[in-house]
Amino acid sequence: MKDIPVWMKRMGILLACLALIPPLLILHARVSTSGTPRVHLIPDMDNQEKFKAQSRNDLFMDRRAMRPQVAGTIARGELNEDTHFQRGLVNSRWAENFPIPVTLDLVKRGQDRYGIYCAACHGLAGYGDGPVAVRADRLQLQGKAVWVPPTSYHEGDPPTRPVGHLFNSILSGIRTMPAYGDQIPPADRWAIVAYVKALMKSQAAQLKDVRDENMRAELQQQQQKKKE
Repeated sequence: MKDIPVWMKRMGILLACLALIPPLLILHARVSTSGTPRVHLIPDMDNQEKFKAQSRNDLFMDRRAMRPQVAGTIARGELNEDTHFQRGLVNSRWAENFPIPVTLDLVKRGQDRYGIYCAACHGLAGYGDGPVAVRADRLQLQGKAVWVPPTSYHEGDPPTRPVGHLFNSILSGIRTMPAYGDQIPPADRWAIVAYVKALMKSQAAQLKDVRDENMRAELQQQQQKKKE
């Protein structure tokens, strides 16, 4: 058997190298990112003509592709005519009552949202002793910060404030507390207010406030044992 000609060897090596190109390109495409679209054999609507943000459009006199909002327009579902529900106001005064039924599910929802947005400063029981407040107090003692402690729900004015006032504090902020209106929708704000009211009542509750007879009897027994 004669030796394979040199040209055939070279041709085989060349073809082998060429055969490696497609899988290498595929591998590169899978592990890399790009600011341009991939190659589309069927482009569909991926490469349609359009104006991008902050681009120029000579169709309009101001040459802006991004059009300003039309004055007086309101997004669907954002009319917000119900000032009681949306702002906590009734006849331009703080609402004294809830605009929605206060149920156990609402209070539990408020407890969940309170734990996310409020407990970090106000504390789980509402005494203003959350972890953020504790750390800020420590830094202030060290001269590293100036801190205004969060209000306790159980002292001073908060226990007597109308529910609408508490709602507005969440919506618009109060003193050094920032506004949470953009983060918490109205229904969740009312849920938090319901839970805060439950916290206030829990710290000054009496035995007669316990509606469950079995639980009330159990608490009475515990009180008697403590006295003994």
